[in-house]
Amino acid sequence: MKQPALASTALAACAARWPMARIAIVIVGFLLPASSNAPAAQPPVLSPPTSGLGPENGDRPKGPAAALATAAAIEAAVVDAIAAAEPSLVAVARVRTPGGAERAFELRPDPFGRRAIAPAPAQPTDPDFIPNQFASGAVIDARGLILTHYSIVGDDSEYYVTSNSRRVYRARVVGADPRSDLAVLACEGEQERWKPITLGDGQLLRKGQLIIVLGNPYAIARDGQPSASWGIVSNLHRKLPYAQDEAGLQRSLHQFGAMVQLDTKLPVGSSGGAVIDLQGRMVGMAVSAGTAPGFEAEAGYAIPVDEPFRRAVEQLRHGREVEHGFLGVQPVNLAPHERLAGLRGLRVDRVVPGTPAAKAGVRADDLLTAVDEIEIHDADELVWAVGRLPVESNVQLQIVRDGRPRVLQAVLGKYPVRGRVIATAAKPQWRGLSVDHLTMLLDADIRSRGRLLPVAEGAAVVAVSENSPAWRAGLRRGMLVTHVEQQAVDGPKAFYTAVESRSGAVVLRGYAEGEPREFRVEAP
Repeated sequence: MKQPALASTALAACAARWPMARIAIVIVGFLLPASSNAPAAQPPVLSPPTSGLGPENGDRPKGPAAALATAAAIEAAVVDAIAAAEPSLVAVARVRTPGGAERAFELRPDPFGRRAIAPAPAQPTDPDFIPNQFASGAVIDARGLILTHYSIVGDDSEYYVTSNSRRVYRARVVGADPRSDLAVLACEGEQERWKPITLGDGQLLRKGQLIIVLGNPYAIARDGQPSASWGIVSNLHRKLPYAQDEAGLQRSLHQFGAMVQLDTKLPVGSSGGAVIDLQGRMVGMAVSAGTAPGFEAEAGYAIPVDEPFRRAVEQLRHGREVEHGFLGVQPVNLAPHERLAGLRGLRVDRVVPGTPAAKAGVRADDLLTAVDEIEIHDADELVWAVGRLPVESNVQLQIVRDGRPRVLQAVLGKYPVRGRVIATAAKPQWRGLSVDHLTMLLDADIRSRGRLLPVAEGAAVVAVSENSPAWRAGLRRGMLVTHVEQQAVDGPKAFYTAVESRSGAVVLRGYAEGEPREFRVEAP
């Protein structure tokens, strides 16, 4: 049987049934842009098929023609969306600098049948070069700034970006944040006319929405020509399957329930690629999840382009550290019998002294039900709801205590991010001293000595330049400053405001190794 005839028969059978034609009409209506800036030439909206009798149906496509028109409309929308976005996609390569002899290459057969001889290792700028690690990226600035996935960042590495015009650029990391799973690279050398990708709104995604993924799977698009796949949004607010890091902790905030699940499977190298809608706008960043041994490859996931995503990108593109909100409670999920009894939320097991939760009046055994009207069902949702907010955000905590609902106000602190944070912009400093939010002392690497103090206000010392006035005064990383002269300070902004106009020697009060101390910091 000839395949065209078979296809026509199948299409005719589908078009003959009203429910299927109805679905086709809905799809076509979804594909048509609703904005006033939409192109003038658009596919016609098909009406439901009728009995075929009457003059009003004389000019309408029927049968296989109607089905083919629908398929052509979908095809045209996908092709146009890819064409609009792909100039903004790049291939990203990471090359580990030690052990250059280990660089990979392909052994190709000799066209004349002679014994194949391994060629000299290709250079990163050669088309045949296969990097140690590869990913995808999207242009976010006409100056050649590339947004990609955090997983590409590593120690002792060089980075190369291949543009859609097949030009290869050496790149450097401008900023990277393991908590948001994002990194920004800057291309060096002679620049081309970069086309930044248009950002959409990932918060508007819905189940069943058609999406397209552009990326560099298995490095087959390492020439800068992104590969495309398409599918639908399978689910929202998913928890990404993860492998624990060396500390046994989840690093990415999205792993707690912010991911968009796609029915498109994303192989290695897809991470950092753009998930776009049918108007060519980036609504998510693709993430290729690892696969457990013996199991089928996981579904595709994406980080949604929402408000936390945009805020993180804005900080990283300027080389600044991305800060994430922190509350300071140890949550536990409700027991099965509590859920069966109708309770919702989570139980507060412990409140860390001196944290925003303690200041707000949260107590152990409180039932926490919502953060800023976002209902909380388990501990992961609490981490996500708080971590997505900026530091110093004012939030409402809805709790139940002794069977009575209450609303508490809290000002979030700063989450001490684990993993390698890269921030190339200069940080504020005073006489060799750098301070940060009090909650940074919860990081044992910063609080190298001494116990955690039940202090509600202050600024954590996170860095001291050797031989600086602050160093000579005895200040060290992990200490705590609570006063500048007689003025109490809480947080870095208050500290730098208090010292900026002072000259001569300044006396700071605080704690060192758990004991109160004074530090006389001389003028430089």
